[in-house]
Amino acid sequence: MNVPTVLVFAGLDPSGGAGLAADITAIGALGAHALPVATALTVQDNNRVHAVQPVDAAFVIRQADALVDTCRIDAVKIGIPGSADNAAAIARLLRRLRAANPGLPVVLDPVLASGNGDALGRGNATDALAELLPLATIVVPNLPEAQALGRLPCAHVLVTGGHGEEDIITNRWLRDGVEARAWRLPRLPHTYHGSGCTLAAAIAARLALGDAVEAALDQAQAYCHQTLAHAFRIAPGQRIPRRILQPHRAH
Repeated sequence: MNVPTVLVFAGLDPSGGAGLAADITAIGALGAHALPVATALTVQDNNRVHAVQPVDAAFVIRQADALVDTCRIDAVKIGIPGSADNAAAIARLLRRLRAANPGLPVVLDPVLASGNGDALGRGNATDALAELLPLATIVVPNLPEAQALGRLPCAHVLVTGGHGEEDIITNRWLRDGVEARAWRLPRLPHTYHGSGCTLAAAIAARLALGDAVEAALDQAQAYCHQTLAHAFRIAPGQRIPRRILQPHRAH
C-alpha cells in the first residue's frame, strides 16, 4: 500500500533542528512520507543562522518535477523559499498541481526570520511570500509574523502564541478571517529550535492522511506539544524537539 506523501520545500539546517530535517522526521513520525526539495543551504547551529545560500530557482523546480512526474502528491508543505525567484517558481508549480488536483492541501509556514531575527533568504521575506499566500490552504504564522503579514488571503490561518510570555499559550484558528477555535496549552520551560517547522509539517502530514482541517490542527498541535515536552539538548541554548517519540533501541 502506498504511503501518503508530502512535497516539502524548505532549507537545509545542518543542526538538524529545523527546515528539511524537522519536516522529514515529523512527517514520517505521523505516518506519511516527506519528499524534500531543498530551497536553500544554510550555515547555522541550534541558536543562530550565520549564512543562507538560496538554491537556483530552476534547480528547485527540477528537484520537484522529478517527484511530481513519478509520485502522487497528497499535500505540500512550504518553509523558507530562500528567494523571491524561488517563491515565484514554487507558486507556478502549485498552480499546475492544483489544476490537476484542485483540493490539494498546501501548508505554508511563513518564516520571516529565525527566532533570533536572522535573515533566512535573499531580499524582503514578506515580499517573497506574497505570491504563495493566496495558494495556501492554511498558513501557520506565529503572532509577530501574523502582525507583519496583516490580513492573510487564505481560508485557514493558525496563529500560534508561543512568542508571548503568558503561562498558557493560546493558538487561534481563523477560518475566513473569523476565529473558529482556540487551543490552550501550558507553556514549557525552555526555548526550542524548529518548533514552527514541526507544527506545520505535522499539519501537512495529517492533511495528507485525509484529516479535515480541524482534526489535522488538533492532532498536529498535540503531537508538536509532545515533541517539545521531550526535547533534548545538542549544545547550550535552544533545545531540539524530539519528533521521533519512541526511538528504536538495539538489544
